Amino acid sequence: MKHQSIRRLMLVALAGAAILPAITPAAAQGNDSPLRVILPVGPGSGVDVTIRSVQNALSRELKQTVVIENLPGAGGITGTAQLVKAAPDGRTIAFVSNNHAVNPSIFKKMPYDNLADITPISVVAEAPFVLVVNPAKLPVNTAKELQAALKAKPDGYNFASSGNGTILHLATEMFVDAADVKAKHVPYRGVGPMLTDLMGGQVDFGVVAVPSVQGQLKSGALRAIAVMGDSRVPSLPNLPTMKEQGFPEVVVGGWFAAVGPKGLPAAEVNRLHTAIVNAFNAPDVKEAMVKQENIIRATSPEQAVVIFRNEQARYARIVQKADIRAE
Repeated sequence: MKHQSIRRLMLVALAGAAILPAITPAAAQGNDSPLRVILPVGPGSGVDVTIRSVQNALSRELKQTVVIENLPGAGGITGTAQLVKAAPDGRTIAFVSNNHAVNPSIFKKMPYDNLADITPISVVAEAPFVLVVNPAKLPVNTAKELQAALKAKPDGYNFASSGNGTILHLATEMFVDAADVKAKHVPYRGVGPMLTDLMGGQVDFGVVAVPSVQGQLKSGALRAIAVMGDSRVPSLPNLPTMKEQGFPEVVVGGWFAAVGPKGLPAAEVNRLHTAIVNAFNAPDVKEAMVKQENIIRATSPEQAVVIFRNEQARYARIVQKADIRAE
């Protein structure tokens, strides 16, 4: 099965949505209690910056205070475990990312069922990924040239990621597999240390989200050689996608989604979904999303359910093929 971006997954989701229960319309209404938004990531991460950009707009839409709580740890498991324990009353939601769909394949024991114990509200947006190289270590300009360099020197190069089993790890494994090459994986504890060693030449290449690497691309410390998603990035209009460079199966981006606990009533799902979509379409938020390079693609709750299932299945195949295990 070819890898799919959120845009392509939505087409699949539309077909599958017909078998799911209908969502009862409900008008957005005020609530005296604040909305608790759990972020299973640390402060300053991509998801954290994005959700804080929409916090005020979401509060306006819901007519209630929105309180953001960072609960990082174990690839997002720590924070999500708190979400699944919350009462399904519409007062607690979380924003999760790709790792939510990856974790069941990485960890043998999970404190919750990542599909059955949540209520998907919307896969909201996607942050584009790019494949980058240290140009001093790998003087290549395209994915095909990188493939040739890796084939010419088997086991002679390594690639970095933000951590074992993270989406940046899996995204690079997608390329390595599609290119039929070998490279040693060097995991780091976060994107910052990963970029430091990429620029320093301790590691040779890797996949990163566009916003986190713009400065390094402008300075020439790193070179982007391919967009990992299914369309080019506005800030890098001359950079072709993997598909354009002959790797149609390498399509991946960093999505994030709003979810509630299991059993969230349809009326609350609809209320929250409407508010979230409207908030992300507010002019000030749309401007922030452009600056952050995020692509807003808010799905329906039904589409989100199908996307979660499809993403978990495809990540499981990557994890198994690359023999990725929790450390």
